[in-house]
Amino acid sequence: MADRWEHYFTSRPENAGEEREITAHLKGFEFRFWTDAGVFSKQGIDFGTRLLIETVQLPETGEILDLGCGYGPVGIACAKVAPSCRVTMVDVNRRALQLAERNARINGVGRRVTVLESDGLDALSGRSFDAVLTNPPIRAGKAVVYRLFAEAAEHLNPGGTLWVVIRKKQGAESAKRELERRFQSVHRVEQKKGYWILRADR
Repeated sequence: MADRWEHYFTSRPENAGEEREITAHLKGFEFRFWTDAGVFSKQGIDFGTRLLIETVQLPETGEILDLGCGYGPVGIACAKVAPSCRVTMVDVNRRALQLAERNARINGVGRRVTVLESDGLDALSGRSFDAVLTNPPIRAGKAVVYRLFAEAAEHLNPGGTLWVVIRKKQGAESAKRELERRFQSVHRVEQKKGYWILRADR
């Protein structure tokens, strides 16, 4: 049987398809998303992702990266509320990427969203961003999560910001310390139900 957490690090989930459509109210907009087995939070937007979307402060213009996009709620919400920005969405999970492309079209932002298969930021050589948002794959281990932090720091424009949602009991305090090693300033800007939103400024 496929590991229940395989969506974090498998490009081809083994789960049989179980497509479903969900709706969500985010940042003052109504969204429709198609989800499937083998992708993160298939039954609805999880609390951490929702808190990240509602908390983030986006640039008026520029480049935004949704790192580990899953079926796309973070990047698609960003594209909707920041229409002058370009959004790139990356993931290792090909099933999630297909859903993300479909969901971007359904929600009317397909022309401003680019969806790419990438392990971290490997496929983004030479690219830089003004904001990076991530709900990191905690169960893939600290080495993977901290590599994502390091890669994000390398790909941020001066003055750019990394936004991270992480649960306190899953290492939020140590993640904050790791971010402080790599960024000019790091702040916990929101905390609800054990979830922290961390803002790291380059």
